[in-house]
Amino acid sequence: MLEKIEEKGMVQFLRQFDANPFLIRFDGREYPVGEGEPTFVVNFKKAIPVSSLLNSTSLALGEAYMDGDIEIEGNLYNALDHFLGQMGKFSTDTKALKKLILTSTSKKNQEKEVTSHYDIGNDFYKLWLDETMSYSCAYFRHEDDTLYQAQVNKVDYILQKLYLKEGMTLLDIGCGWGFLLMEAAKKYKVKGTGITLSHEQYKEFNRRIQEEGLQDYLNVELMDYRDLPKSGKTFDRVVSVGMVEHVGRDNYQLFIDCVSQVLKQGGLFLLHFISALKEHPGDAWIKKYIFPGGMVPSLREMLSCMAEDNFHTMDVENLRLHYNKTLLCWEKNFKDHIEEERKMFDERFLRMWDLYLSACAATFHNGIIDLHQILASKGVNNDLPMVRWY
Repeated sequence: MLEKIEEKGMVQFLRQFDANPFLIRFDGREYPVGEGEPTFVVNFKKAIPVSSLLNSTSLALGEAYMDGDIEIEGNLYNALDHFLGQMGKFSTDTKALKKLILTSTSKKNQEKEVTSHYDIGNDFYKLWLDETMSYSCAYFRHEDDTLYQAQVNKVDYILQKLYLKEGMTLLDIGCGWGFLLMEAAKKYKVKGTGITLSHEQYKEFNRRIQEEGLQDYLNVELMDYRDLPKSGKTFDRVVSVGMVEHVGRDNYQLFIDCVSQVLKQGGLFLLHFISALKEHPGDAWIKKYIFPGGMVPSLREMLSCMAEDNFHTMDVENLRLHYNKTLLCWEKNFKDHIEEERKMFDERFLRMWDLYLSACAATFHNGIIDLHQILASKGVNNDLPMVRWY
């Protein structure tokens, strides 16, 4: 009796997501949602209590998929692409989930959160990232660009926007495995410094510096961005790609303040980040399983913080669909190497990671989130070309 009540409640809850018709199958019974031919089919092995769906729709559905209690017939991304455009209808009890959604922004906790994701293992990331080891939105100049070419394009594009000249100094905040700085050193002969909290990235970037013979041009440090001002260093250019999402809403202004303090007057700052139209606390499932403490800023928040430090915005560009394509490339690579990944992780982790990559691709495609690049100068810079030189 309880199972039938839970089944009925679950179906009733899910019927609100009717923008694109789909079919629910449960123990041989079928429940159509929406009008018309179903765009996908969801097989439930057991009902999800309505209380769980109301507490966090995202957590309830995500964990059910991870546990194998939900199976999608056909392509996971296609199903999510039709479903996640309705995330505005998701329920989240922010009071009950406060500790999960709003975590500490202390240095110690943020290092723990960052390493929990980026220190999973370089061998794992090498399986599904491209040869550049770039873990951020690529730039597909041409329809047939490979993921590798698109990542090279992205770095070239950023470096062009920074208007680099030989002998300049460049800081990369959240440098990852270092490809951007290595390209900057090789192509523009600049002196680069990268900072990261990831021990795995630090180790791999150091190895690559030695391998490429770039010791005279590059160095990498394990450092929190908050320690930059007391480092005593200043730079002609600063770039940050996919890092500010780990800072936390309370620290956006502090982050920009730190950039301002180490950037020379007239210097250029490029910020590349996942963004949202409006401010929101974030998704509970992503925060619990993928990016603890992660927070997506709105574009207006970042622009407002920059204005407080006299940053003059020169250009803003949205690369949302490029991230959709990047994630689909990653998801394909991930599936192509599933047997190797099974030797590293259990089935629940693999289902979680596949869901993460597919769901993120769908949210970018549906405009739930964007990817922005902001180019700004510290103070007025009248020496740059009057037209977009890039």
